[in-house]
Amino acid sequence: MKTFWEKIWLYFDYRFKISDLAQLTKKKKVPEHKYSFWYYFGGICLFLFIIQVITGILLLLYYTPSADSAFESIQYIMSQVKFGWLIRSVHSWSANLLIGAIFIHMFSTFFLRAYRPPRELTWVTGFFLLLIFLAFGFTGYLLPWNKLAFFATRVGTDIVGIVPIIGEKLKTFLLGGKVISNATLPRFFWIHVAVLPFITVLILGVHLLLVQTLGMSTPIGLSDREVKEIPFFPNFVLKDFLAWILILGLIGILCVFFPWEIGEKADPFASAPPGIKPEWYFTFMFTTLKIIPSKILFIEGEKLALFGFFIGGLFWLLIPFLDKKAQKEEKSKLFFIIGLLILIYIIVMTLVTYFFPKL
Repeated sequence: MKTFWEKIWLYFDYRFKISDLAQLTKKKKVPEHKYSFWYYFGGICLFLFIIQVITGILLLLYYTPSADSAFESIQYIMSQVKFGWLIRSVHSWSANLLIGAIFIHMFSTFFLRAYRPPRELTWVTGFFLLLIFLAFGFTGYLLPWNKLAFFATRVGTDIVGIVPIIGEKLKTFLLGGKVISNATLPRFFWIHVAVLPFITVLILGVHLLLVQTLGMSTPIGLSDREVKEIPFFPNFVLKDFLAWILILGLIGILCVFFPWEIGEKADPFASAPPGIKPEWYFTFMFTTLKIIPSKILFIEGEKLALFGFFIGGLFWLLIPFLDKKAQKEEKSKLFFIIGLLILIYIIVMTLVTYFFPKL
């Protein structure tokens, strides 16, 4: 005689083939070697995204996407809603950690040459996920409608306006006019909570499907003796889960000792506070635009810098198709040096922003 829970299990197992999936999971193997540590950043990114979704939904219960009441709704969340300050801090800190983890995951994938065939599309979808999460950060930054976010968004959209041909039209589309106004906040809100999540689910689904189908890449140059295979479940999953717990602990420490501040309400008619800058993950571009000469030969410096960023992004997207040596399972010193220079450039320009703000 089957118990109630056994009947429930059989009902869903018959329809969703859970047993077959479980068997497939048990057969799946993951390569383990001296560079395996970097594999776990993919799982960390997924975990942080899940935290973003959960905390974002909870914040939506009380947030009002209006220039007249957005700041007050954040104040209410922080002061009146039970654990509201904690949920907002978790959302903000996990967003920053997520972008940091994506950068680490992207560069570790690059240096391990994990983009080589047949994983070119895994790299391409990962690149677009990076762009989407940068857009999440940009649109979400304005939502509290505080002074810092208001003027940092103005700086960001002014940079968008510099883009040749489409810049001004794109800026007007984002702002709902020529300047940040009451029409801007609802636009950023709906892009943040509807448009970007929809695109993310589609691309993330493809990315995860590719990862599960193709498995994890083994770095070029490792001998069979240096690589062993471990079961995906439970060995790899438990290690992944441990990384999630450590990240959750880190978020908890940051939220308790460095709770996310609310700042002052934005005043569109006030002058910009000194030292205004965007979030840290945009500062390398921001500082480049600040220090570049106004004219280089007959070309405007800012437009030349933006063109350079576009070419750099396009190059980064197409790396799997450009690195011919990786396609032949060979290491390329040229691409290694290029990647290292890009990483150093991003780190140095970010540090310059914070340690030499008057440049």
